[in-house]
Amino acid sequence: MSPCRHEGIKRPESGTGITVHFKDSKGALVKTVEANEGDSILDIAHEYDIDLEGACEGSVACSTCHVILSPEHYDLLPEPEDDENDMLDMAFGLTDTSRLGCQVKLRKELDGIVCTLPSATRNMYVDGAKPSPH
Repeated sequence: MSPCRHEGIKRPESGTGITVHFKDSKGALVKTVEANEGDSILDIAHEYDIDLEGACEGSVACSTCHVILSPEHYDLLPEPEDDENDMLDMAFGLTDTSRLGCQVKLRKELDGIVCTLPSATRNMYVDGAKPSPH
């Protein structure tokens, strides 16, 4: 049996990916990045060192990857599943266009999506620790 090789994620050529704009809670642009179809908002945020926690690492067991989406892009997404809605109920600063970043999978139609980070999160960690992606 040959050993497994973990290859890096191949990023799209500049201008060919799905553009994602991250803004802070006051609406100031934090960073604009390009992602691949199928990437989640949470994965992209971690890859580009954007302060979106994701304490449960995308298992829909917390609300720390809560983002507020632009209404036009929110409307392009499927309705949240019950488990996502349950976690969103615990999110700080919940809005009509709130979603968990781990559940938003990027598609071409979402090109130009704006993700606003809430001003705070409700976290199960009390020591200030932040998990790092594997």
